[in-house]
Amino acid sequence: MSDRPPTPTPSREERWDRRMETPLAVASFLFLAAYAVRVLAHDLPEIWRDFCLALTFGSWAVFVVDYAVRLRFSGLAPWRFVRRHFLDTVVLLLPLLRPLRVVRVYERMQRRHHQPRLTLYARVMAYSGLSVALIGFAGALAVYQAEYGAPGATIRTFGDSLWWTCETLTTVGYGDVTPVTPLGRVIAVGLMTCGLALLGAVTGSFSSWLIQVFTREDEKRPPGGSPGAS
Repeated sequence: MSDRPPTPTPSREERWDRRMETPLAVASFLFLAAYAVRVLAHDLPEIWRDFCLALTFGSWAVFVVDYAVRLRFSGLAPWRFVRRHFLDTVVLLLPLLRPLRVVRVYERMQRRHHQPRLTLYARVMAYSGLSVALIGFAGALAVYQAEYGAPGATIRTFGDSLWWTCETLTTVGYGDVTPVTPLGRVIAVGLMTCGLALLGAVTGSFSSWLIQVFTREDEKRPPGGSPGAS
């Protein structure tokens, strides 16, 4: 007879979350792809532009349905659910953050047989790096859409937008290209905040990993074996 405790039965909300991980990731990819085509393909026929717009709103509808179902399954009051699932609420309201749902699928792929394939520090760095890439690309698209054709704009091409996004996320800020529209500046503030948070997570995790490695080396070193010891 096994002494292993019985596996707890997942709740309806947990089962729904597992079932919707892949559809939400696909919806995120479709949203980003449709948005990119609509922004970058200026000569695209109107029928295909309308199709991309429909695909964008269709992917948004998937997020709305998922949010509504999880709210119902939770049994919580709406304001309590929003407080407990604040990030999901932000992702629902801010389209540019929806590609971050891809990170959850990446995390699921790393957890094979209930054990992560990467160490904690490597996972933080990998997830943060993937998040920076997704947010940076989506932010570059949004800034390019807002700045393209604006009077006095210095961001004239998508390449300029990508260059400006890299400057902003890394907090370098050369100032050679800058957004001039109100929407572009609002997006810039968001990218600055995300860049500081995510890159800070990468730097902190890498520093912690180095400290851990050096600590292990010191523990393995025999007494008197440190450099400079007589």
